[in-house]
Amino acid sequence: MRNRLVPFLLLAAMPAFGSDNDLTAAVERMARVTSSSSPALSPDGLKVAFLSNRSGVPQAWIASTDGTGGEKPVGSFEDPVTGLDWSPDGQWLALSVAPGGGLNEQIYLVHPDGSGLKRITAGGKENNRLAGWSGKLVRFSSSLKDPASLDAYLYDSATEKTRFVAANPGVGTLTDVSADGKRAVVSRVRSRGDNNLFLIDLATGREELLTPHDPPGSFGGGKFTPDGATVYLTSNKDSDNAYLARMRIGSDGKPQAMEKIAHRDGAEVDDFEIDSGATRAAVLFNVAGRSELAVLRLPGLELTSVPAPPGEILENLDFSADGKRLAFTAGGAQRPTDVWVLRLENSSQIQVTRSPHEGVDLAKLAAPELVRFPAHDGLELSGWLYRPPGGGAGPVVISFHGGPEGQERPRFNPTYQALLARGIGVLAPNVRGSSGFGKKFVNLDNGPLRVDAVKDIKACVDFLVSRRIADPKRIGIMGGSYGGYMTVAGLVEYPDLFAAGADLFGIVNFETFFAHTEPWMAAISTKEYGDPVTQKDLLRQLSPLFKLDRVKAPLLVLHGANDTNVPLVEAKQVADELKKRGVPVESVIFPDEGHGFRKIPNRVRSTVETVRWFEKYLNPATS
Repeated sequence: MRNRLVPFLLLAAMPAFGSDNDLTAAVERMARVTSSSSPALSPDGLKVAFLSNRSGVPQAWIASTDGTGGEKPVGSFEDPVTGLDWSPDGQWLALSVAPGGGLNEQIYLVHPDGSGLKRITAGGKENNRLAGWSGKLVRFSSSLKDPASLDAYLYDSATEKTRFVAANPGVGTLTDVSADGKRAVVSRVRSRGDNNLFLIDLATGREELLTPHDPPGSFGGGKFTPDGATVYLTSNKDSDNAYLARMRIGSDGKPQAMEKIAHRDGAEVDDFEIDSGATRAAVLFNVAGRSELAVLRLPGLELTSVPAPPGEILENLDFSADGKRLAFTAGGAQRPTDVWVLRLENSSQIQVTRSPHEGVDLAKLAAPELVRFPAHDGLELSGWLYRPPGGGAGPVVISFHGGPEGQERPRFNPTYQALLARGIGVLAPNVRGSSGFGKKFVNLDNGPLRVDAVKDIKACVDFLVSRRIADPKRIGIMGGSYGGYMTVAGLVEYPDLFAAGADLFGIVNFETFFAHTEPWMAAISTKEYGDPVTQKDLLRQLSPLFKLDRVKAPLLVLHGANDTNVPLVEAKQVADELKKRGVPVESVIFPDEGHGFRKIPNRVRSTVETVRWFEKYLNPATS
């Protein structure tokens, strides 16, 4: 019986759906669509390493950049491979692997032929983050010394020795080391949405602040030119939108004034990469969620747009050593992410990977429409509207992204496409607090301002109903991580607006979140959510757990057992409390996942459960 209350269960204990179930079979095909990401070119540019989940769990693969195929895996881990980079001498791949899908990632080195595998991190519960290579040095961050600090480290692949570089209370990343090995750039997050870059003398440990600023600002990159005399970075200092900048370092080691070199009105610089000779910079602009690629001639300021391959979103730029090839990923709402290579001498583009999508005709997938609508206070909000065939007001699910400083973009989403195939529309909004729209917008939900972000939930409903897109009696709400928070907040603040909800690894109680999340996450989240020491009343007011007596709609709860970002206690609290109150609730806990679902069998189950849930309670068959 699917309509009864069920206890909190581990996925492994639940019976599998029958293969003869049409819904399950159709949704499974959508959820099994694979993708390729994180390209890293070999030094000669003839091969590219990348991540792919085509084997069922993300692993490292290598392919030829001429598009002839020959894709092959490198090594084999039971756990997800979450990042990689190819050493400049071509001898090693550095890989980060997440045990059980958790945040205690471990870093390994392996030769491109799969031999010589060795772990370079401690292998315990500490959190590690791979940053990349600089010469023979592997840059990474680790909480080994202090759980509340992701400190900067260097591992020398020649001597096999690890060196502590700098303490980074909260979150830190060692973004680059100069070619002469004398200096490094470290990024430190002061609070979410506010960080600084520091120049560090590796011999003395002396630090110079590169990015003094007030009010809060965000700075990315931090990459040296070959002579170590210039640092390239992204910045939104004295600007609402991020731009590409550079900063020259004087002979005395002191940073000079920041110089803006590439920007576009109404767009954010999402990412950039400079070639090894510092003669070109590839720049990705984020224009309301869609990507535009441009190439900048250095040291001048000649910016040339580059025709993009199919897909709305480009990411993960990487130059070959000679600067003649640029690898990146391209994908969109109607196609999974794949690796492409641009040959800069003639602007030709080659699709390197072709991610399997058996049984799914990509040409028939729905494309979203960018819509804009007002919030309660007149602020302009936007979102991506996916409508099933037909017309008139029907069932719609509002899906909130994580973060909160994330951004909903038109990328392939199997749950959206599966819902559409069952006659259920999707609105994926970017409410206040989302990134991609400038630093003022991203900070509009900090602390007590979160009540306005929650009010944006109703603005989404008002838009759908006023435009006769949604039947007001058949509106659902869902989201993952912070989107899970928005889901439960929507159900408690607007109990009459929603017919069902799905909470994917979301926060419901800020007190327990701060007590059980990773200490470094807690350290950088006090400005975003509120301080658990000095603002307990605010955090309780913002926590939907204490208002669950208002909930009327049935709720599906999905969570990873190894989640230390949003710990499992969040899911247990909301499921147990709703069960006590007689509200229909179902819970699925994935024993081999952390924050999010990386393994294809788990992605299939989460998608099937979500679509089944909304089909049951939104009743699309009556449309």
